Amino acid sequence: MTDDRSTRAGLPERAHHAGGATPAAPRQRRMSAKKKQEAVLRVLRGEDPEVVGREVGTTAADPSAWRGSFLEGGAASLKSRPDDDRDRDLKAMREKIGEMTMANELLETRIDRLEAGTPFRPRRSKR
Repeated sequence: MTDDRSTRAGLPERAHHAGGATPAAPRQRRMSAKKKQEAVLRVLRGEDPEVVGREVGTTAADPSAWRGSFLEGGAASLKSRPDDDRDRDLKAMREKIGEMTMANELLETRIDRLEAGTPFRPRRSKR
Protein backbone atom coordinates (compact mmCIF):
# COMPACT_ATOMS: atom_id res chain seq x y z
CA MET A 1 0.00 0.00 0.00
CA THR A 2 1.44 3.42 -0.96
CA ASP A 3 1.33 6.58 1.11
CA ASP A 4 -0.85 9.11 -0.74
CA ARG A 5 0.58 11.99 1.28
CA SER A 6 4.08 11.63 -0.24
CA THR A 7 2.78 11.89 -3.81
CA ARG A 8 0.02 14.43 -3.21
CA ALA A 9 -0.49 16.70 -6.24
CA GLY A 10 2.20 14.80 -8.15
CA LEU A 11 5.00 16.33 -6.05
CA PRO A 12 7.94 14.28 -4.92
CA GLU A 13 8.12 13.65 -1.21
CA ARG A 14 10.91 16.23 -0.72
CA ALA A 15 8.86 19.03 -2.34
CA HIS A 16 5.77 18.04 -0.37
CA HIS A 17 7.66 18.32 2.92
CA ALA A 18 9.20 21.61 1.83
CA GLY A 19 5.80 23.25 1.87
CA GLY A 20 3.73 22.20 -1.07
CA ALA A 21 4.02 23.45 -4.63
CA THR A 22 7.38 25.21 -4.29
CA PRO A 23 10.48 23.04 -4.25
CA ALA A 24 13.17 23.69 -1.66
CA ALA A 25 15.71 26.43 -2.45
CA PRO A 26 19.01 25.16 -3.84
CA ARG A 27 21.81 24.80 -1.34
CA GLN A 28 24.60 27.34 -1.37
CA ARG A 29 27.75 25.76 -2.71
CA ARG A 30 31.23 27.00 -3.38
CA MET A 31 31.90 28.01 -6.93
CA SER A 32 35.30 27.97 -8.58
CA ALA A 33 36.94 31.18 -9.70
CA LYS A 34 36.80 29.93 -13.29
CA LYS A 35 33.01 29.46 -13.13
CA LYS A 36 32.62 32.93 -11.60
CA GLN A 37 34.83 34.40 -14.32
CA GLU A 38 32.74 32.76 -17.03
CA ALA A 39 29.56 34.14 -15.45
CA VAL A 40 31.07 37.63 -15.20
CA LEU A 41 32.16 37.57 -18.84
CA ARG A 42 28.65 36.60 -19.87
CA VAL A 43 27.23 39.55 -17.91
CA LEU A 44 29.84 41.89 -19.41
CA ARG A 45 28.82 40.70 -22.88
CA GLY A 46 25.30 41.87 -22.18
CA GLU A 47 23.47 38.86 -20.77
CA ASP A 48 20.97 39.54 -17.99
CA PRO A 49 22.53 38.88 -14.54
CA GLU A 50 19.29 37.24 -13.43
CA VAL A 51 19.45 34.69 -16.27
CA VAL A 52 23.16 34.06 -15.70
CA GLY A 53 22.61 33.69 -11.96
CA ARG A 54 19.78 31.23 -12.46
CA GLU A 55 21.86 29.14 -14.85
CA VAL A 56 24.86 28.96 -12.50
CA GLY A 57 22.66 28.33 -9.46
CA THR A 58 22.84 31.68 -7.66
CA THR A 59 20.83 34.85 -7.36
CA ALA A 60 21.15 37.77 -9.80
CA ALA A 61 23.05 39.71 -7.14
CA ASP A 62 25.99 37.30 -7.17
CA PRO A 63 27.04 37.77 -10.83
CA SER A 64 26.59 41.54 -10.41
CA ALA A 65 28.83 41.56 -7.31
CA TRP A 66 31.40 39.37 -9.04
CA ARG A 67 31.39 41.79 -11.99
CA GLY A 68 32.17 44.69 -9.63
CA SER A 69 35.05 42.82 -8.00
CA PHE A 70 36.34 41.71 -11.38
CA LEU A 71 36.38 45.28 -12.71
CA GLU A 72 38.04 46.64 -9.56
CA GLY A 73 40.77 44.01 -9.83
CA GLY A 74 41.28 44.82 -13.48
CA ALA A 75 41.60 48.53 -12.75
CA ALA A 76 44.14 47.84 -10.01
CA SER A 77 46.20 45.66 -12.34
CA LEU A 78 46.45 48.49 -14.87
CA LYS A 79 48.20 50.74 -12.39
CA SER A 80 51.75 50.03 -13.44
CA ARG A 81 53.73 52.64 -11.52
CA PRO A 82 57.01 50.98 -10.59
CA ASP A 83 58.23 50.98 -7.01
CA ASP A 84 60.58 53.81 -6.23
CA ASP A 85 62.61 54.97 -3.24
CA ARG A 86 59.53 56.51 -1.65
CA ASP A 87 57.74 53.16 -1.62
CA ARG A 88 60.72 51.42 -0.02
CA ASP A 89 61.07 54.22 2.56
CA LEU A 90 57.37 54.08 3.33
CA LYS A 91 57.54 50.32 3.86
CA ALA A 92 60.55 50.67 6.18
CA MET A 93 58.78 53.40 8.16
CA ARG A 94 55.66 51.30 8.56
CA GLU A 95 57.75 48.40 9.85
CA LYS A 96 59.51 50.73 12.30
CA ILE A 97 56.16 52.12 13.50
CA GLY A 98 54.97 48.56 14.08
CA GLU A 99 58.06 47.73 16.12
CA MET A 100 57.74 50.92 18.17
CA THR A 101 54.05 50.28 18.80
CA MET A 102 54.82 46.80 20.14
CA ALA A 103 57.61 48.17 22.36
CA ASN A 104 55.28 50.85 23.73
CA GLU A 105 52.61 48.29 24.52
CA LEU A 106 55.13 46.15 26.40
CA LEU A 107 56.35 49.17 28.35
CA GLU A 108 52.79 50.16 29.23
CA THR A 109 52.18 46.64 30.54
CA ARG A 110 55.29 46.85 32.71
CA ILE A 111 54.24 50.26 34.03
CA ASP A 112 50.79 48.89 34.91
CA ARG A 113 52.43 46.04 36.85
CA LEU A 114 54.75 48.43 38.71
CA GLU A 115 51.86 50.68 39.67
CA ALA A 116 49.83 47.69 40.84
CA GLY A 117 52.58 46.75 43.29
CA THR A 118 53.40 43.35 41.79
CA PRO A 119 56.19 44.18 39.36
CA PHE A 120 58.13 40.93 39.39
CA ARG A 121 57.79 37.30 40.21
CA PRO A 122 59.40 36.31 43.52
CA ARG A 123 62.96 35.12 43.02
CA ARG A 124 64.91 32.55 44.91
CA SER A 125 68.03 33.66 46.67
CA LYS A 126 71.35 32.69 45.11
CA ARG A 127 72.70 31.16 48.30
